[in-house]
Amino acid sequence: MSLISLQNITLSFGGPPILQQVNLQIEPGERVCLIGRNGEGKSSLMKLIAGDLKPDSGNIIRQQKLRVARLSQDVPLDLNGSVFEVVAGGLGELQKLLTQYHDISVRLSSGGGENLLTEMETVQHQLETAGGWQAQQRVETVISRLQLNVDSNFSELSGGMKRRVLLARALVSDPDLLLLDEPTNHLDINAITWLEEFLLNTNISLLFVTHDRMLLRKLATRIIDLDRGCLTSWPGNYDTYLRRKAETLAAETSQQTRFDKKLAQEEIWIRQGIKARRTRNEGRVRDLIEMRKECKARQEIVGRARMQIHEAVPSGKLVAELKGVTFGYDDKIIIQNFSTTILRGDRVGIIGPNGSGKTTLLRLLLGDLKPQQGSVRLGTNLETAYFDQHRALLDENDTVINNVGEGNDMLTINGRQRHIIGYLQDFLFAPDRARSPVRILSGGERNRLLLAKLFTKPANILVIDEPTNDLDAETLELLEELLFDYKGTVLLVSHDRVFLDNVVTSTFVFEKEGKVQEYAGGYDDWLIQRPAEIAETKPTLEKKIKKKLKPAAPRKLTFREARELESLPQRIEAMETEQQEIYNSMADPSFYQQDSALISQAKARIEELEQSLAIAYERWEELEAINPNGKK
Repeated sequence: MSLISLQNITLSFGGPPILQQVNLQIEPGERVCLIGRNGEGKSSLMKLIAGDLKPDSGNIIRQQKLRVARLSQDVPLDLNGSVFEVVAGGLGELQKLLTQYHDISVRLSSGGGENLLTEMETVQHQLETAGGWQAQQRVETVISRLQLNVDSNFSELSGGMKRRVLLARALVSDPDLLLLDEPTNHLDINAITWLEEFLLNTNISLLFVTHDRMLLRKLATRIIDLDRGCLTSWPGNYDTYLRRKAETLAAETSQQTRFDKKLAQEEIWIRQGIKARRTRNEGRVRDLIEMRKECKARQEIVGRARMQIHEAVPSGKLVAELKGVTFGYDDKIIIQNFSTTILRGDRVGIIGPNGSGKTTLLRLLLGDLKPQQGSVRLGTNLETAYFDQHRALLDENDTVINNVGEGNDMLTINGRQRHIIGYLQDFLFAPDRARSPVRILSGGERNRLLLAKLFTKPANILVIDEPTNDLDAETLELLEELLFDYKGTVLLVSHDRVFLDNVVTSTFVFEKEGKVQEYAGGYDDWLIQRPAEIAETKPTLEKKIKKKLKPAAPRKLTFREARELESLPQRIEAMETEQQEIYNSMADPSFYQQDSALISQAKARIEELEQSLAIAYERWEELEAINPNGKK
C-alpha cells in the first residue's frame, strides 16, 4: 500500500492554478526528488503532503498512522528553547520522558531519597520500552554531525543556523515519510556527505527538493517534475530525466508551432469577404472558437535566464601573492603559514567546514585584512564584485528595480545600453515582479536578484560566496557556463561539489589546525590528491557513533550508563531472537509467494536489526571497558 496518494489535486492562490489535477503516489522505501523552477509550487506541494495546506479540490489518502516530518524553507515563529530542546522536540512524547529522566538525575545527584529512586526506575523502564536510549543516541549523533551547540538559544541563532537545527529535528523524528526542502543550504561539505550517508542507510521514505546535483544523483530512486502546474513522474536517474525532459519540451515546442500556424490560417479564413461568410462551415467556426480558448489558456514554457557578466578592463597578470600568511582571532589560529600565487584568469575554489575561516581567507586575498605574519601583495588594476551569501547588498523594503538600477532606468552592460525592465527579464523577473519589494521574493529569486545586481558592476575579479543556495539547476548550469567563459579571476566559496568540479581550476582546502592546502582541479580532484590520513577519516555510521560515544578518559559509569549496561544483554537477545525468526520464515518457500510489500518489509527489518545489533554490541563493549570490574 502507498504511504500517501494524491488524486486530482488542484491548488491556487487567487491566480492561475499552481497545481492542476495533480496525481502522485509515494511507496515505502522510495527516495523521490521533486524538481521544478523557482516559484513553480514545490513548497506548496510539500505542505499539502504534510497536511499543513488544504487543496482546492481532489483527495489525499494517507496510510493509517502515517508519520510525516517536514523541513521547510520557512522557520516557525513559535519555536523556542535551547538547541537540544528544539532538536529533541522531534521525538514527540519521548522528549518528555528524556527531560523527566534528566531532571530526576539532577535531583538525585543533589541527595534525593528513595522516592526519587523509585520514580527513576519507572521512567527508565518507560524509556527502555519506548526505545528512548536509541532515540537519545540519535539526537546526540545528529547534533554532533551538524555541528550544533546544544546550549545555544534557538531564538538567537541566524536564519541559516535555525534551518540546521530544524534539519536535525526532522532527522531524529524517525518518520515514515521525510520531506526535505533544500536540506543542504548552509551545510558544509562534511555535513552534506554525512547527510547523504545517513539517508542512504535509513529505511525512511523520502521526498526532497535540492539544487545539489550530486546529492540528487546519489539519493533519488525516482524523479517527479513540476512544470506549469502539472506533475509528471520520471523513473530512472537524473541524467536520464534530463535527456527525456529535453525531448519532451522539444516535442511540445514543435506541436505548438504547428498549432499556431493552423490558428493563423483559420483567423485569415474567418475574416474573408461576405461571400465566404455566407457559406461558412459552422463546425469550422466552432473549432476556431475552441482553438482560441486553448491558445488563451496555454501556459508558455518559462524562458531560460540570459545572464551576462559586465567585464572590466583586464587586471595585471598578478592578482595576489601570499607568502607565509598567518592570521587568527584571540588565541585561535585560523590560517597558518599559507603561501600561494593567484594569476589573472585563475578560478579558485575554497573548501572547508563552516567557521573554518573561508571568508577570512577571502578578505586576506583581497587586502581587506592585514596578516599577523607574512605578506600579501596585490596586483594592479583590480576591480572586484562581491556576491555575499547573506545578501547584505539587498534593501528588503525597496523594489527589485531600485535594488539593481539604483534610480536609473537604463544600464550599460559591456558597452550596450539596456532598459532595466529588459535586463531583469534576462534574470526571469517579469515586469510586475520587478516592481515588487524584495521582502516578498523567494530564496531563489533573491539569489537571482543578487546576481543581476552583481553583474551590473564592471569587474575583473568575481568573489562569489555560496552562490548556489536556492537556485534551480538550470540557472546553476548557466552560471557555471558564464564563470567558465569569464576572462577575469574567480574566487569561489561553495559547498556544491558539482559546481566546484565544473568551474574551478584549483582548490584551497582547510584541513586542520589552520592548515590551508592548495590542490589542482575541483572537488573530485581533491578527493584523489588528498593525504591518506584525511581520506581514511571517513568512518562508517557505526564507527562515527562509536567514536562519539567513546569516553575521553577513564571514569565511572553514570547512573544512566549503569542501567543501560544492565539492559543491553536482554535487548540484544530480543533482537537476535527476532532476527532468527525472520530468517526461519524466509527459509520457507511460501514466504516468497506473499505480497511483495511484506517481503520488502521483512528484508528491510533484517537490515535494521543487523545495524542495531552492531551498534548495541559496540556500545556493550564500550560500557564494559568503562566498568571492567562491574563497579559503578
